[in-house]
Amino acid sequence: MSPALPEQPAVLALGRPRLLAGLDRAARLDRSAHLSAHGSLPQHTEAQLTALAEAVALRGRGGAGFPFARKLRAVGRAVQRRGARPAVVVNGCEGDPTSRKDAVLLARAPHLVLDGALLTAAALGAGSVVVGVTRAAAEASVREALAERGLAGRRAPSVRARVVRLPERLVSGESSALLRAADGGLPLPPGRHDRASREGLGGAPTLLSNAETFAQLALAARLGAEGYAATGAPGEPGTLLLTVSGAVPEPQVVEVPGGVPLAYVLKVCGAGPGPQGVLTGGCHGAWLDAAAAARARVSHGGLADHGGVLGVGAVLALPADTCPLGETVRAAHWLAAESAGQCGPCRSGLPALAGALADVAAGAGQGALERVREAAGAVRGRGACGHPDGAARFVLSALSAFTDDLAAHVLSGGCGRPTAGVLPLPSAAGPDAPADGGPPGSRRVERLAVDWTLCEGHGLCAGLLPQLVRIGPDGYPSLADAGVPDHLRGRAQRAVRRCPALALRLDKEGRH
Repeated sequence: MSPALPEQPAVLALGRPRLLAGLDRAARLDRSAHLSAHGSLPQHTEAQLTALAEAVALRGRGGAGFPFARKLRAVGRAVQRRGARPAVVVNGCEGDPTSRKDAVLLARAPHLVLDGALLTAAALGAGSVVVGVTRAAAEASVREALAERGLAGRRAPSVRARVVRLPERLVSGESSALLRAADGGLPLPPGRHDRASREGLGGAPTLLSNAETFAQLALAARLGAEGYAATGAPGEPGTLLLTVSGAVPEPQVVEVPGGVPLAYVLKVCGAGPGPQGVLTGGCHGAWLDAAAAARARVSHGGLADHGGVLGVGAVLALPADTCPLGETVRAAHWLAAESAGQCGPCRSGLPALAGALADVAAGAGQGALERVREAAGAVRGRGACGHPDGAARFVLSALSAFTDDLAAHVLSGGCGRPTAGVLPLPSAAGPDAPADGGPPGSRRVERLAVDWTLCEGHGLCAGLLPQLVRIGPDGYPSLADAGVPDHLRGRAQRAVRRCPALALRLDKEGRH
């Protein structure tokens, strides 16, 4: 089974590096090395910064791709209307397991991200800057960078800056969950859809964007609109960061000019000929079949033209010797377990979606395939955040991209290939779990198991743990092909204790 991606993959630039400038000479750019690589940062008024962001068509690099200039205008209008001092929030909570680009930026080039955030704060007159992270290396690097700028441990004359650490979960990257955690609450979406530009951090108008977005803004401020657009695609100038994994010799974070052919990126990263498909945009993204991947270009528009998504900038090449439907089932179970558990359609709908897809993979036929489509339709647009929508898009894209494999499962009961576990889903035990006496860094993975000689089909386990257990067509439990993640361990233990027939148990498998 494929291990999780390293926290700090190797880096590579196709062409002259911009975001990655200087990282070939240093593991981390301190303040002095950062200025040597990038030069000083010119200041901009709100109007100048908005015009610059619009001129370079800067869009968010964290998933949704929202135009940055529109965010600036919205916050500016809210400030004028309310007279409140705004805030700036950097979303570095990279919860998608297929992406490491923001982890690399925050750990190795933190000053470039802070440049963009502080530039925005100065233009808007913001009183605070918050950087949200989920990983220890990013937290330590940003804290050190703030200290190097004299912004740590005290209130600076113009702006207060701090770091907030959230759990390493997919939902932590949701913007309202980050804002809630930064205000001292639970790192979960609050269930209401107020725009951060109107009421964000502490109730103030807030400009919230992804870590790479702020780094791109800092580059544009130095290069100017014309210099920034010297590379990239028409309408989408500049470079962007990709996390390339899957059927490549090693995962890498790659800086590429916008509009470069996807096939060229994979070739340079060492992917062999003929991947059967490519996942774009991460676990909330979309699969491309081999033909579409060969034609697609790396940009919002270039991927969308072929059904792909830039999303979090993740690109995963799927080798030919694994079952694509099985890979999607694994990820669908993981996505179901990553639910915040607050919204019924997500809490119950995503397990139903994963279970129906697992039935298709097991050869349950056309009826199971229809249940997949029904379950996907039932969860879309019905959550407190975009998690159910992203999960539904991911699953449905597999049905479109892998039609031959799908037909083999629906009509013949399977494709004959094993599921190799290529998607780098996190270990169930979590990154900081104790080794329990094993080798350094190892941990035991807990999985649910059923003693079928005892099980009487009461179904209580499915009610207590719908993320990992569902009732199959025969009335007996069907277990997710996934380990029990940390945040569900308590529920899993409760389901084991309450099984009337004592048939459910937690098994500790080999170390990973």
